[in-house]
Amino acid sequence: MPSTLSVAVKSYPHTTFLTDPGFRADGHAVELAAADPIYQAFAPMVRELRYDVSEMAIATFLQAHEAGVPLALLPVVLSGDFHHHSLTRWPGSAEIAPADLAGERVAVRAYSQTTGLWVRGILQEEFGVAAEDVTWVTTEEPHVASYVEPPNVERTSGRVLDVLERRDAVAAVLGPPALDGAQGPLVPIIPNWREAEENWGARHGTVPINHMLTVRRDLLESEPKAVAALYRALGARIEERRAAESEPGPRVRALRFGVSDELVAGLRTAIDYALRQNVIRTPVTVTDLLADFTRHLGDPA
Repeated sequence: MPSTLSVAVKSYPHTTFLTDPGFRADGHAVELAAADPIYQAFAPMVRELRYDVSEMAIATFLQAHEAGVPLALLPVVLSGDFHHHSLTRWPGSAEIAPADLAGERVAVRAYSQTTGLWVRGILQEEFGVAAEDVTWVTTEEPHVASYVEPPNVERTSGRVLDVLERRDAVAAVLGPPALDGAQGPLVPIIPNWREAEENWGARHGTVPINHMLTVRRDLLESEPKAVAALYRALGARIEERRAAESEPGPRVRALRFGVSDELVAGLRTAIDYALRQNVIRTPVTVTDLLADFTRHLGDPA
């Protein structure tokens, strides 16, 4: 009797097929883990290898890879977006320019949150504000337990929106789910952010990656056909979703399957930002990150 694969992914239009009781990955049934919001699956995956397959934020994977966690990265981007608009202030609070954030306090759910990685990279690249110039006020610890945060990271209570509302920070970094669910019109700090986002994308040749797919290395080694079947199924749904929209927005354009120039550009930029911000401290290449995939699957698209 084929074993059942435990899979932790968010319900996106390109992942809903996994709930179909008839779906099999090379004979393996799929059991979806209960993780809502999905980032609650990341710590159990990197600390306990709780799932066979898991969606994972790219910053978390970079830290897990550095820590030697036996996880393999698959070239499947499940979510992504531009993030100039993710840097916000509370309605009615004092206006502040991005360049003036040096010396200030900025809230973010965790220092290693991927949206924060992208926003800090933008601040340094476009406005000359380095990660170490800001005090990062966080509400959660890293998913990778061994990671030591930089000295300019503080922990506080409540949600990021609470920190912002009580003026414990002049600005906040909020990922897409938090932005989508926020009450009231938060004010983007970066001016002309839509144009700035597209300019960033043209310059880097990609839309920022948020979450990719990971698999336990031992499963990839013992059941490569099952992993390949799941990989191909996700890829087919991603390609269908991208093809269905004549003018896709950045969240759809971010979805990727296979080792493409866009994927490589996104991973290289994430690595560069992570090293500059001490999210990781050991240089790594895209080839290193995809070594397990290349060794066991190649690109069976």
